[in-house]
Formats: sequence, structure tokens, C-alpha cells
Amino acid sequence: MTNPHDIIIRPIVTEKSMEDMGEKKYTFVVAKTANKIEIKYAVEKVFGVKVDKVNTLNYDGKLKRMGRTQGRTSSYKKAIVKLAADSKEIEFFQGM
Repeated sequence: MTNPHDIIIRPIVTEKSMEDMGEKKYTFVVAKTANKIEIKYAVEKVFGVKVDKVNTLNYDGKLKRMGRTQGRTSSYKKAIVKLAADSKEIEFFQGM
């Protein structure tokens, strides 16, 4: 298996993802090649929690224009990780 820190790229911090944290659901941008089993292993190793379920979504880059030129935003893979009921929570922001 690869390094768990290579699989989890960064957490996604939005209003919806912050609300889901109350239900022990955490959202991450993950490596595009990672599968659900690798994502589960990586979250358990990095944060020391017990994962119950993993949902993944692939996002294509959007077409964006700046005047005449056009390009695409980068595509990415998103994972929503649900922790087990008896697991401790992941602390992104200790001071909040």
C-alpha cells in the first residue's frame, strides 16, 4: 500500500461539511487513483479513528474563460468518510 498521507490530500471545509461533522461525517479531497478501501485505511492510520463507511465522488474540471482564452479547473476526487459510533472525533480546529 502507498503512504496514507499521499492518499488524503486535504479536508474540505464548507458550511455543509461543517454541519456533517456533527454526524461524524468528514469530507476530504483524496488521490484520484485511491479506492474506498485505501481511503478507509488512510483515514484510520492518519487520524487514529474507526471508519464505518466511505462514499466517493469524482468531479470533472469546469470550463472557465478569461476573455478570449479558456481553460479548465482541475478535476478531483472527494471522499465522505463516516466514522463508527464508538470512534473518537477528528479535530481539525481545536480552538473553535
